[in-house]
Amino acid sequence: MSSDLEYSPYDYRVHEDPYPVYARLRREAPLYRNEELDFWALSRHADVATAFRDWERFSSVNGVTLDASAWGPHAHRTMSFLALDPPRHTRLRSLVSRGFTPRRVRELHPRILEMTRTLLEPLIEGEPFDFVADFAGVLPMDVISELMGVPEADRPELRRLAEVVVHREEGVQDVPPAGMDAALTLVGYYAELLAAKRRKPGDDLTSALLEAEVDGDRLADGEIIAFLFLMVIAGNETTTKLLANALYWAWKHRLTDRVLKEPVDAWIEETLRYDTSSQQIARTVAEDFTAHGRTVPAGSRLLLLVGSANRDEDVFPGADRYDLDRDTSQLISFGGGRHYCLGANMARLEAQIALTEFTRLVSAYEVDEANAVRVHSSNVRGFASLPVSLIGRSPG
Repeated sequence: MSSDLEYSPYDYRVHEDPYPVYARLRREAPLYRNEELDFWALSRHADVATAFRDWERFSSVNGVTLDASAWGPHAHRTMSFLALDPPRHTRLRSLVSRGFTPRRVRELHPRILEMTRTLLEPLIEGEPFDFVADFAGVLPMDVISELMGVPEADRPELRRLAEVVVHREEGVQDVPPAGMDAALTLVGYYAELLAAKRRKPGDDLTSALLEAEVDGDRLADGEIIAFLFLMVIAGNETTTKLLANALYWAWKHRLTDRVLKEPVDAWIEETLRYDTSSQQIARTVAEDFTAHGRTVPAGSRLLLLVGSANRDEDVFPGADRYDLDRDTSQLISFGGGRHYCLGANMARLEAQIALTEFTRLVSAYEVDEANAVRVHSSNVRGFASLPVSLIGRSPG
């Protein structure tokens, strides 16, 4: 490994473009060690995919992020079952799944379509606008909030708080004070929502979680609140970034004519592979393991670099090419094994509806790249602002 090869998920230069660093890691240091931040990292697809499936050796018990305030045995209080191993993970995921069934997701289709049209149609043929602030950042929060039973009037503030939670200040290797305050405010809000739904249940996820039961076992209030917090962070931010990334990369690679004429599935899947919203996830090494000639001791912190694995040329030939015709079946943007993302179907459904409506309404678009702003987060990649201009399709 060259002495100048450095990787940190907190580095603003990495946030702007991590892929050259990932390529060097896969080539020169597939098992990388950062002494200063005390973590190891796996960057090749085979290694990351294997680690996802092996929960016994690569444990989630201390959480999924290096942030000091979110790492440790209490991580599940804010990250729900993401920060648990079986059997506790199995129990909690099984209970939560009762309120997050495929039927409940499918039934949201008409409402997601309605919300998409309400947001998007006024933007057509108007002035240039911020695709994130006016659409991609609003729709996922509205969908999650609709699912939870959050009143419409509260949704803009919840979205603002979620953005503050994931933002990382340059040079700060933890959740900044503003993020801690926002997280506490969100937890307090969901505690009040839970109390309200207990008094007056509705046809929503929060009410369903209060009633969820498996063999007489039910969720504690703290477990429900942690899951709602996870939903608003993971479910909202990652889908927002997926939608904006899709628009940006199709434009950047001069594929706008094509994506606006074809079904959107390949567009979504290649965006998930090429520039996934969730770039990395942390694990605790449960027992010593050796890879690529180095031994990682038990108790170490290990990063699984999902964004790098999805650009591994051994699995995706010409991986740095944005190719709508490629086989994306081995992408691991939603993880794998027991921790495969519970919201993967929801994210794909939202993106499918949103981008299909976009192609129905839009005949051409341009991105104002000079004024685009990337989000700064240790694990979420995408745009905080993406100015665009549209030309609408002619009626009929």
